[in-house]
Amino acid sequence: MATLNIASKANQAIIFPALLVASYAKESDPNASINVNFVEEESFEFADKAAVGVTVVSGSSSYGSEQVICNLIETFPFLQGKNENVVKEWLKRTSALVPTDFKIVEGPLLELDAHLTLRSYIFGYAPTIADLSVWGAIRGNKIAYAAVKKGSMFNLSRWFKFIDETNPWIATAVQSANAQAQAKKATKSSEGASYDIALPDTNKGVVTRFPPEPSGYLHIGHAKAALLNDYFAHEKYQGTLLCRFDDTNPSKEKEEFQDAIVEDLALMGIHPDRTSYTSDYFEELYQYCVTLLKEGKAYADNTDQETMKHQRWNGIASDRRDASPEDNLARFEKMKKGTEEGVKWCIRAKISVDNPNKAMRDPVIYRCNLLPHHRTGDKWKMYPIYDFCCPIVDSIEGVTHALRTIEYRDRNPQYDWMLNALNLRKVHIWDFARMNFIRTFLSKRKLTKLVDEGRVWGWDDPRFPTIRGIRRRGMTIDALREFILKQGPSRNIVNLDWTLFWATNKKYIDPVAPRHTAISKEHAVTATVKGARLAPYTEDKPKHGKNPELGTKKVAYSTSILIEQADAHTFTQDEEITLMNWGNAYVRKISHSLNPLSFSTVTGLELELHLQGDFKTTKQKITWLSTLGQELIPVELVDFDYLITKDIIEKDDDVDECLNDHTEFRSEAFADGNVANLRENDIIQFERKGYFRVDRMFRHGQPAVLFNIPTGRASK
Repeated sequence: MATLNIASKANQAIIFPALLVASYAKESDPNASINVNFVEEESFEFADKAAVGVTVVSGSSSYGSEQVICNLIETFPFLQGKNENVVKEWLKRTSALVPTDFKIVEGPLLELDAHLTLRSYIFGYAPTIADLSVWGAIRGNKIAYAAVKKGSMFNLSRWFKFIDETNPWIATAVQSANAQAQAKKATKSSEGASYDIALPDTNKGVVTRFPPEPSGYLHIGHAKAALLNDYFAHEKYQGTLLCRFDDTNPSKEKEEFQDAIVEDLALMGIHPDRTSYTSDYFEELYQYCVTLLKEGKAYADNTDQETMKHQRWNGIASDRRDASPEDNLARFEKMKKGTEEGVKWCIRAKISVDNPNKAMRDPVIYRCNLLPHHRTGDKWKMYPIYDFCCPIVDSIEGVTHALRTIEYRDRNPQYDWMLNALNLRKVHIWDFARMNFIRTFLSKRKLTKLVDEGRVWGWDDPRFPTIRGIRRRGMTIDALREFILKQGPSRNIVNLDWTLFWATNKKYIDPVAPRHTAISKEHAVTATVKGARLAPYTEDKPKHGKNPELGTKKVAYSTSILIEQADAHTFTQDEEITLMNWGNAYVRKISHSLNPLSFSTVTGLELELHLQGDFKTTKQKITWLSTLGQELIPVELVDFDYLITKDIIEKDDDVDECLNDHTEFRSEAFADGNVANLRENDIIQFERKGYFRVDRMFRHGQPAVLFNIPTGRASK
């Protein structure tokens, strides 16, 4: 697993070499998992203004084209080839092809032209990383590219064209870079929300933070918080974004979740300037709690949970509230050691007994937990509560503006109290509305319950609102960013409809989704086509009628084709229909089942081609597949419904009674032979069926599995 980050505004001669190497890795090995993320920047300030960077599964990062490519080679050894030193030499020489001054780049181009005399590749008898790196630098440099296209450097032009034509995936990678860069600009220009919210003291610098708890995977609600903090820190005010893991509860947290959060943030184009952990500050937090106890601003309490809840609700003081600082400190030490007596106690802030704001009624700030922590092990037996940690660590780390959801509003006075009680630097708070969706759980506790009970496949289930879930369903990152940023930092709470979300996505996938054909397997009808050539043949047709850059596909023609039962059932004798991508035909004969229970089922057709016919005059324009001249690819098409039956879940609702028992719908189909070449995560359109994402590619003996992508029209 690796994430390649590319500054989309940078000189393409710098970014194309690494992009092509990453694309080549994915093309060569379907199991090579590399996320490519375009960031609308000219360079990464935090990485000495490098334009490309890569983070691999081990967590190590590197920046700069040459270093990134070397890191990719190390991560995916099959990229290396046999001549490591020669590859490294040409990676260094690639930098000479980056300048956009012809006088500077002419010499290296002439040297390359001479080197390629009688050579098909830079070295050896097959394309290597050297070819991709050099080709990418030339293609990304407008000056060098124009010189090569002129053809005056014959050997170089021949080699350049040869690499391009024998590696069709290169054109897709280049087009993808240009399309995503344009999409970023379109997203920014189409942001509908107002971000002029008058944050105070921004002239003194802006530092925001995103503090996820590593107890689950990021969902779309977290995505809003992350993107807003990123927007105000990096785009609105050119400040600093911190990512701080709130890892204070060993009962729920796992390193798996922590790693997934880092990956998902990178996938969304969010790159924190610093990453830290609340556990880094356990000693400081312990000392701050000691200070509160010594000053009589906190106390130890062993009241049972139900009684404490009753007392807080009714404004009743705990019997332990007036204990001496010495007694409280002694009990805190027992908590720290995790003794049998110590685990019965907690520490509460001594704020108020009967404040109208119940969040201010002596909240718990420390509690015992004997489970080992995934970072600190068994060192601590007690852990601070989020509402105690957050303001303190915010102040310590230099956060200037804490942007958080409106559900924390009642606890904002508590946040300020902690800072005042400890004489710490103040932090400005801005509340924004959380993002709610109809028929959707965003509660991590409820999502965890569904995972643990096996009601879904896991955290990346395509019915889940997690970033991984909606990505697996077919959401693009550019569409996700646009949709969320359009909501803005408003404080108005609304329940959004998923149809708006998926309609945004359609704008991004429709122009770049190759068109294919699938025919439902159930009662598929074989039709004999009179007037067709007796011998099967194929023709190259555009993958997308409006986007020739996607290339071509093979369409097979013969005297035997498959048609959907649903289409055949509507035909009438001698009706003229249109066979899409072929032409018109007359329906000359319709055969039905002899079984009285399924008499209406069409079992066969005879068609007569009428290629001179006008498709504008026909009512039926149908998809079809030749049974000859190609291998029909078995596919499984999967659609989903909401997990929840009610638009809005009320507090009194029994969650189990609101769950939808049947949310997965599978059907089998035959697809055109080109589908055999699709890779996992490819997004296509099956004409007249919809958009699909490849979840499992075709392997002989196993059908390809594709998930239907909503478009905003359906209710699912």
